[in-house]
Amino acid sequence: MKTLENIQNIYFIGIGGIGMSALARYFNTKGKVISGYDKTPSEITKALKKEGITIHFIEDISIVNALSNKNTLVVYTPAIPTESILLNGFKNQGFKIMKRASVLGLITKQSKCLAIAGTHGKTTTTAILGHLLATANEKVTVFLGGVSENYNSNLILNGSKITVVEADEFDRSFLQLHPYIAGITSMDADHLDIYGDKAHLAEAFTSFANLVQNKEFLLHKKGLPLGGKTVGIENNSDYEAQHVRIENGSYVFDLKTPHIKLKNLILNLPGRHNLFNATLALGMAICLGSPTSGMPEALFNFKGVKRRFTYKIKTENLVLIDDYAHHPAEINAVYQAVIEMYPNKKNLVVFQPHLFSRTRDFGDAFAESLSQFDEIILLDIYPAREKPLEGITSQWLLHKIKNKKKILSTKTQLATELKNSDATVILMLGAGDIGEEVETIKKKLTIED
Repeated sequence: MKTLENIQNIYFIGIGGIGMSALARYFNTKGKVISGYDKTPSEITKALKKEGITIHFIEDISIVNALSNKNTLVVYTPAIPTESILLNGFKNQGFKIMKRASVLGLITKQSKCLAIAGTHGKTTTTAILGHLLATANEKVTVFLGGVSENYNSNLILNGSKITVVEADEFDRSFLQLHPYIAGITSMDADHLDIYGDKAHLAEAFTSFANLVQNKEFLLHKKGLPLGGKTVGIENNSDYEAQHVRIENGSYVFDLKTPHIKLKNLILNLPGRHNLFNATLALGMAICLGSPTSGMPEALFNFKGVKRRFTYKIKTENLVLIDDYAHHPAEINAVYQAVIEMYPNKKNLVVFQPHLFSRTRDFGDAFAESLSQFDEIILLDIYPAREKPLEGITSQWLLHKIKNKKKILSTKTQLATELKNSDATVILMLGAGDIGEEVETIKKKLTIED
């Protein structure tokens, strides 16, 4: 990458983000001097510090003054507010500044890029695909938007001939990539704060699909108007999971592709959305020409991604599941998995809405998806990069939910509320900081149990 030839230091603004931290790790292995800023400490920042990366938690202009604008690259995400002291300080001092998506684009330009896009399922599909290729000893680098249970990391390093990445639609970031093979899981409306409406979102996905030169290497969910090859479950798709059955709590299925069939594959992840994700990942690996002989064993050994239907407690009397679901369609997918795995047990969902704008845009859909559960507990909206919107609160959303067993709670009250319930399957959902609460809840429920 000529852009980085003379770069010795890379500073990440928002280094604790899941995508940013993967890039930081990548460049750290390349011998660059890595440092960065994030608002609060987290498990990710703790891990990065152990890897020798310097992290600041206070925005201070002295950080800018300590670095040279001649050999330093500054990387940031669009989630960083425009009034950021650090971002503006680096700009004023003439530093080279790039968005995370542009840097990822440079990396993908130097290799065969396999990119997975979609409003849901990107992380799990990317993790499955990366695991399939790494297990086959392909020379692959994988950037994940979550932490793989198999590798305990959001970065898989096994060579540089192939790059597997999540193609993020936020801020049209995925248009910076150079996909050789692309998979698209879904195109549901989301990020309307960026796109305005679903039509503009669809235009962006079409532009992304058009980046793939060979349409045989464009795989997408059946029903999306994108050309290329279709993917589905028992619906006459080009890449299709067939003869699906559940044995010992796992999916067993056959994979049909335009050229070959693989029989009796086993996926140890619940939910038909994950079965679709696996089908797409297998299809992309086959398009690449990766050997199919080891795929059944690799798929069987795939353990999943943290905060994607992750079991924190799994006993006969109590189940606690942690999941990143933050869109109505994702909540529906989690619900489908729960009733399939635990059809006769009472369930309770704890949901932390993510973003005021998303809560506003999908208020009715959120209410409908949450109303399916036996009991609902709502936490306050996690603002992330946003400022409050008048009238958009968790109380506003709660009012829309039809189920009578619904309450608001604070994080401090949550354990008490859960102990007062007779539900034996508890789910904690959301993309905010609810994930940080899960271990606390697990300990309190385990003590009580």
